[in-house]
Amino acid sequence: MKYFYFLILLFHFSSLLAQPNCEAYKYLGDTLKYEACKKAMEIRGHYQFSKEYQSILDESIAIDPSFDYAYWAKSIAYLKSGDFVTWKKLIDKAVEYNPKEHLGYRGWCRYQFFRDYKGAIRDIETLDSLVDYDIGQSQNGTYHLNIAKGLCYKAISEKEKAIAVIQNQIKLNEEENFVGPYDYLHLGVLYLETEKFEKAVETFKKQSKNNELAENQYYLALTYLNLDKPAEFKSCLENAKELYNGGRKMLDPYSNPMDKIYFEDIENEIKGFTTKSE
Repeated sequence: MKYFYFLILLFHFSSLLAQPNCEAYKYLGDTLKYEACKKAMEIRGHYQFSKEYQSILDESIAIDPSFDYAYWAKSIAYLKSGDFVTWKKLIDKAVEYNPKEHLGYRGWCRYQFFRDYKGAIRDIETLDSLVDYDIGQSQNGTYHLNIAKGLCYKAISEKEKAIAVIQNQIKLNEEENFVGPYDYLHLGVLYLETEKFEKAVETFKKQSKNNELAENQYYLALTYLNLDKPAEFKSCLENAKELYNGGRKMLDPYSNPMDKIYFEDIENEIKGFTTKSE
């Protein structure tokens, strides 16, 4: 539950950051961006898919073609509607004019929606090279961007590199007393996939203490199977089944998270175990 309340605060904070401070441009003497910003703020109250919303942002861009926020704000509706070609053109302009602000967002979208893992790695690493502060979280608040980068390395079969990246970020997260809701799970699966079974068990147990999930018990079961511990294997599968039925599973409203499982996966393992036992 601590993650739930933290993420509410995080989303609220992120939404505040998403709105530019027009007065800051005025203070810096950039009157063109100030006017473009004031115009862009007229989108408040308009539906993102409406003609009014898009027209206001077009007017903002006409005032200052380098105003990155307007491109970013326009791009959101195209992403949500599935017009990824137009989204890419717009977000690329936002990145061009303000890479520090938008590289992380573009990198996360490349990972989450397009499975462009190499492109996501480039964006996240470029952002890291440009700033001397923490590069922050994914747009949905679920992952630190370095965890997302590690998952991208896993997806392109560089699993040892993925382990190193995720291990390092988890250590930093632990120091801040905020490990992501799926961080230990993903690391545990990587240990399982690279046959580091004892480390996998240890990490899945950390996930259990942090945020128990059906996926966690499922992969812990597979680890115990590899360690020739059938009783633990069966027990974990039963736990996974109960957790899944109780809604304790990985969730993302927009895409299927990496390492997500389905009820059928649990059932198949249980049936397979039962058949071998008979």
